[in-house]
Amino acid sequence: MKLYQEQELKIYNSLTNQKEVFTPINEGHVGMYVCGPTVYSNVHLGNVRTFMSFDMIFRYLQHLGYKVRYVRNITDVGHLENDADAGEDRIAKKARLEELEPMEIVQRYTIDFHTILQKFNFLPPSIEPTATGHIIQQIEIVRNIMEKGFAYEVNGSVYFDVLKFNETNEYGKLSKRKVEDLIHNTRVLDGQSDKKNPQDFALWKRAEENHIMHWPSPWSEGFPGWHLECTAMSTKYLGDRFDIHGGGMDLKFPHHECEIAQNEAAKGVSPVNYWMHANMLTLNGKKMAKSTGNNILPGEIFSGDSEHLSKGFSPSVARFFMMQAHYRSILDFSNDALLASEKGFNKLMEAIKTLETLQPVGDKTSFNLSVWKRNCYDALNDDFNTPILIADLFEAVKYINQLKDGKATILPESLEELKKYMHIFVFEILGLEAQNGTSDEGDALSGVVELLIDMRNEARANKDFATSDKIRDELAALGIQLKDGKDGTSFSLSQ
Repeated sequence: MKLYQEQELKIYNSLTNQKEVFTPINEGHVGMYVCGPTVYSNVHLGNVRTFMSFDMIFRYLQHLGYKVRYVRNITDVGHLENDADAGEDRIAKKARLEELEPMEIVQRYTIDFHTILQKFNFLPPSIEPTATGHIIQQIEIVRNIMEKGFAYEVNGSVYFDVLKFNETNEYGKLSKRKVEDLIHNTRVLDGQSDKKNPQDFALWKRAEENHIMHWPSPWSEGFPGWHLECTAMSTKYLGDRFDIHGGGMDLKFPHHECEIAQNEAAKGVSPVNYWMHANMLTLNGKKMAKSTGNNILPGEIFSGDSEHLSKGFSPSVARFFMMQAHYRSILDFSNDALLASEKGFNKLMEAIKTLETLQPVGDKTSFNLSVWKRNCYDALNDDFNTPILIADLFEAVKYINQLKDGKATILPESLEELKKYMHIFVFEILGLEAQNGTSDEGDALSGVVELLIDMRNEARANKDFATSDKIRDELAALGIQLKDGKDGTSFSLSQ
């Protein structure tokens, strides 16, 4: 199916700060690179949101008929604690603290990363390269940059010369930062004397004697700079210039800025046509941070084993929650927001289940299916606007419920088309799965509580308030709070 010729997809380009019509370099093909995780700990929920956004984008591009090569890397060396090229390698530090080999740390957390993403129903990328698997390519790029005069070696370490580069190029064009301002706002620290300027960044670092991970190079036994890794891996598999580069908003500077500079210095071309950045995830209105306890791991969402949650939620509910916000918007994660998303998700799944049981009725279709479908595509073509898409999906849910209640009509061919496109938008593009809103661990509990809620509702209808109150009070004693609202009765587990 080649829909891309009929659609006008617009993407917000962080480089120009505006939406632009998407035109791939090679017709019918898309090259997309997304910065993957540094595998020294359990994957962060904010990172999951970023990867989920690009999973949806990958799905939609494929739906439009593009042949997509999606590259998402694994950073398994070179990402220091401080982005200013200081501190220990994050993986080596974790290995030292846990008395393990660095590759044991890499293996453990790579498996965790894949396990979590599989639960969220991610499609695997086309290629998932590792930084340690591309040391030769990184050394070659460093050599190339040095030959062009944009890097220098000091004591076995090689640094990118930002001021020299800025004489003929524009360092800071992605983040809209001026080198003059960077110089003015940078405090010169002791220990940075190897660099000509504090703004310069490492392409290759000489390894100290106690540094576990190192490789031979023309300059020293050492390891690559973090920024260099993505330049090497993206251009190896996608070419010197490719269509889309994605990542979190926090990577725009310095990481992505340095990638642009490295590629322009080495290859003479800017590497990417469309830079895309997903926004951050907050928790209860505050920045997520392990140090303050304002943090939650993806696995804790499924089990409910967190002080921030009243119960567990299924991966698809969490995915639905994240898809309800635009990928460029800040999204606040909270128990109440998840509970609300669970209700919406269940309504959506119930409508799809109902749709499968419906029969054609009447001599016309009392719903403008072509306009609805166009609206859904318009939402996705407007920089992948999933919240608008979901609003359009609930217009279809309303219609499905009217059909169920005998208040609407539909022709056979329209019924099949509605089934087809609900499946496409909900399952193929949003990546949701047809499942109960609760986690596996909470299925049995939810079933029992829902049964008791039904019994309580029946007692109230019969004005048997003694039984109604007893069910409510007994559940409260067990830590299960009932809440009556205009949409019925819901429950939550008390903290």
